[in-house]
Amino acid sequence: MTDTEPTAAPGFGGLDPGPAPDAELWDRLRVGDHFALGELFDRYADDVRAFAFRRTASWSTADDVVQATFLSTWRRFQRNPPGPLTAPSARGWLLMVARHECIAVFRAANRVRKLVERLPGQHPDHAEYADHADHADQVARRLDDERRMSAIRRAVAKLPRHERETLELVVWSGLTLAEAADALGVPVGTVKARLHRTRRRFPDLLPRVDLTEELS
Repeated sequence: MTDTEPTAAPGFGGLDPGPAPDAELWDRLRVGDHFALGELFDRYADDVRAFAFRRTASWSTADDVVQATFLSTWRRFQRNPPGPLTAPSARGWLLMVARHECIAVFRAANRVRKLVERLPGQHPDHAEYADHADHADQVARRLDDERRMSAIRRAVAKLPRHERETLELVVWSGLTLAEAADALGVPVGTVKARLHRTRRRFPDLLPRVDLTEELS
């Protein structure tokens, strides 16, 4: 083999390096690599969607939040790239972006709803499903999910905002205590304290959270 002969490509006899770690994708995104954003989307879009649904109790709104989250992330990295990734994954950072997008989408939806309500003969309730009459079973399941989630949101809304945000990240989104602390910009001890208070108010919400989690 000559010095210029190419080595085997990954998947064709060479070693496949596997998925790039989040820190590598983050650094590529910082220099404008849109393919890195696509990889993060493939990796975390479902997590963002689930997080957004739990905050909004609407699947259609959750879909909007997913798109807005990654578009907002791209714009942020283009305009003013953040520093290197300090957490083990980018998931917590993306969920905090999603949180802000949930607020923005909710406010926009409220403005539209109020406008529609002022129009004669309009019935906005569940209007998003009007064009899907042929998918009654799927629509029924989605509406049932949304009703249940709305009831949960009403209960969780009684928590102070900082406790609610911590619960959403750790209990609903599965972040470790360290990841949640990094995403929220607070010490790990603060995350633990918030979860302890939440457990006292709603003991059934935290059955599987290990608050004695070992942290490196």
